[in-house]
Amino acid sequence: MATVNGTRKEPDYTAERLVMIRAQLQRRGITDTRVLQVMREVPRHAFVPPEWRHEAYSDRPLPIADDQTISQPYMVAIMTQSLVLQGHERVLEVGTGSGYQAAVLSRLVAHVYTIEYFPDLAERARAILQRLGHTNVQVITGDGGLGLPAYAPYHGILVAAAAPHVPQPLLTQLAEGGRLVIPVGSVASQELLIITRHGDGYAQLRSVPCRFVPLLGQEGWADA
Repeated sequence: MATVNGTRKEPDYTAERLVMIRAQLQRRGITDTRVLQVMREVPRHAFVPPEWRHEAYSDRPLPIADDQTISQPYMVAIMTQSLVLQGHERVLEVGTGSGYQAAVLSRLVAHVYTIEYFPDLAERARAILQRLGHTNVQVITGDGGLGLPAYAPYHGILVAAAAPHVPQPLLTQLAEGGRLVIPVGSVASQELLIITRHGDGYAQLRSVPCRFVPLLGQEGWADA
């Protein structure tokens, strides 16, 4: 850590973010220029526990409290890109975790509602998001698999936890043409699904293999 006038100064990690963009995101096919720009600017290290900050821009998830993780940068990017955001949207995130994914989304849409199962994680994420000026994010503690019907419909729903099936409440809260991006499979491994609503029907596209912490609650894993 650098010292300025005798005061310890936190590194800004600009060089590390640029390497992340080139080596982890663009090399793997992330092409949305808005997503790349936002991830170039949002300080992932601010959402990582101090003991892991030196790994903040590494190509992997990192542990946070309550046996949860902050997602791998590539997974944040591909899930965000898969929503095909234009800027006017109202988006729901299930699984706030560290708050990093919500911070990325907040720079790309009109408003983000994000639900966290663990109250202490929700409080920490809320504090960091407020400190960094993400004023269009509302952090709520609750069962994310049930969604948030009070503010539905959503133009995009992003689930940052592994589900055993696609929760019906989330499907019904999608707006016409809206997209749900969700990892579905076993506790050990999942596949990222991109589901688009067309009237009363839903088109499903299979994306990349992935591994997330389990979704908890009524639509998730009871014994995870």
